[in-house]
Order: sequence, then C-alpha cells, then structure tokens
Amino acid sequence: MKNKFKNVKLMGLIALLLTVLAGCGKPELSALRPAGEVARDQFNLMMLAVGIMVFVIIVVVIIFVLAVLKFRRGKVGEDFVPKDVHGNHKLEIIWTTIPIILLLILAIPTVMLTFKLADTKAMDKVDAKGKNKEMIVNVTANLYWWEFEYPNEEIVTSQELVVPTDTKVYFRLHSADVKHSFWIPAVGGKLDTNVENINKFYLVFDGDKAKEANNMFYGKCAELCGPSHALMDFKVKTMSKEDFKTWVSDMKAIKKPIATTDAKEGEKVFKQSCQGCHAVTPTGKGAKGPNLTTFGDRNRVAGVMEHNEENLKKWIKDPESVKPGNTMTGAYKVSDSEIDALAKYLMERKVEK
Repeated sequence: MKNKFKNVKLMGLIALLLTVLAGCGKPELSALRPAGEVARDQFNLMMLAVGIMVFVIIVVVIIFVLAVLKFRRGKVGEDFVPKDVHGNHKLEIIWTTIPIILLLILAIPTVMLTFKLADTKAMDKVDAKGKNKEMIVNVTANLYWWEFEYPNEEIVTSQELVVPTDTKVYFRLHSADVKHSFWIPAVGGKLDTNVENINKFYLVFDGDKAKEANNMFYGKCAELCGPSHALMDFKVKTMSKEDFKTWVSDMKAIKKPIATTDAKEGEKVFKQSCQGCHAVTPTGKGAKGPNLTTFGDRNRVAGVMEHNEENLKKWIKDPESVKPGNTMTGAYKVSDSEIDALAKYLMERKVEK
C-alpha cells in the first residue's frame, strides 16, 4: 500500500513538473511566445484545438464521475441492470452531432488560415525594373548550414538571417542536398526544403517582440538530415526598416575585403586554403561553403558554439569533432600557426558598426 502511495506521489510530482516546464520558454526560441503575425495566428489555432480537447475531457470526466457515484454497487445493489439505450435515435443524433460541431469549429479556421498562409502571389509582382516589390529571401539548406540570398538587394549571406521588423518577409526554400526543414519557432511554423522543388511562405517579425528577444531569434532544421541534424542551427537578426537599409548599403559597399596589418598573414592562408569554398564578399550564391562576409558580426561559430577565437580555432582544426558528417572535414590542410592567423582574419570580417 505504501509503495502504491509512493508511486502516486511520484506520478503527481512528474505531472506537476511537466506542467511547470511546459510554461517555460525563451522569447527568442519558444513557439508558445509568438513574435509575429504568423506565429500568433498559429498559436491561436493551437489554443482553439487545445480548448476543444480540454472541453471534451472535462465533459467525459464529469459524466464518468456522475456515473460512478450514481450507479455504484452499494447504492443500486448487486442485481441492478442498466436501462438498454440501444436504438435510441435521440441519443445517437446527439453524440453524432456534437463531434461534428466540434470538428467544424476547428476545421473552418484551420482551412482559412491554411489558405491565408499559402498566399504568396505578392512574390510574383515586379516593378518597372523587374525587381520584386516585396521583401524576398531565397533560402538554401546545406549539410549542415544555411545560405540566405536577397535577390532584390543582390547580396548573399550565411548562417545569420538579417530581416527588417514589421515587414512581410517572403521566403523561397530549397535544398542543395537532402531534405531539411526551415523553422523559426518564435515567429512561425516549419516548412520543408526539398531538392526537387521550391516551397514558399512568409513570416512577419514583430518589432516589439524582437526587442524583448534582444533582436535575435533562433532557427532550427526540423527534419532529420544526418548525424549533425541537431546542430544545424541558424540565427535571425532583426532590425528596424531604416537599420536594415543601412545594413544592405554597407554590405553592397564591400567590393573587396580589406585586412589590417595583423591579419595579412591570415588573408594569405585564406586565399590558399579556403577561397575555393568560401567568399568574403556578399555576392555569388550556391558556394560550397558558407559566405563569410559578416563572420565577425555573427552570434555563433559553426552555428552552435560561442563566438570567439578559441572556438573558431577549434572548429577549423577539427570540424568533425563539432559537427560530425560535415563536408568541411578533410577539405584542407593548415598548420596551428596558420589557424591562428586565419582566425584573426575571419574575426575582422565585419559589416555592422
């Protein structure tokens, strides 16, 4: 009896802990703290579904408890036989109609929201110069990193997506190798990136919510794509529309990377060992490796480690130990002194003031 009581207490403690943990979530990462129009719509739909399920559970529990209390053996006796309701058309209509009504309550807003979020016709509208009128980002997923191309602005970056707040940002999603899935939990639902076709959708990054998240949201790959799937992260840096225009101008102004005197040796190493896969100017999509123009401005090394020289050196020296199965492993040979010089050079690649 004591063991049973202990098990009940343990299960109760676990249930309480799970309930408390379900309410936790960081503003830059949690789908339960929506930070944009799309996320809010999806959250409200999810809450509607949860509300319907809770309503059904409560009704069933109430009926069950009433049945147990009213028809317990001590009250009705051992020989009690419940009334046969087979063929009762009224009851059959009631318990068939109620689920249909509940499904309709959920189905109508679901279908409406599905069509709303799938509406990307605005992406096809162009101005007199042939440029899209809307903010568009072409996303290419690679093992295990992300490339972001801004066709209107004619620039390319990687690993950190930079977007203006309070603006509809349209995405074209594609994969360079295997199936991945693009997901920014706090801002909207996930969508697959496929090799054989392009998927499209849009997101809106709320300015006030972005400030709460220190203008940095976290993105994930949500499709199992290999041994380092869990490490295929990216960051989303949000800016006001004015700051975004400044960032674009600063990016476009970089025609040739400039290295300080201390980083000249690193520049030489980069040209010898890295330039075949990586670019340090914001042009040219579809490179073998991430664009490094803004590497010094990034929030993470390799998308997962704290951004500092020591971690960068660790990544260059043995990328397999950080992201197993990545395509960078074995693609180059550099000495420890060359790694030191290269790290100094890459940390200088900055655009933001």
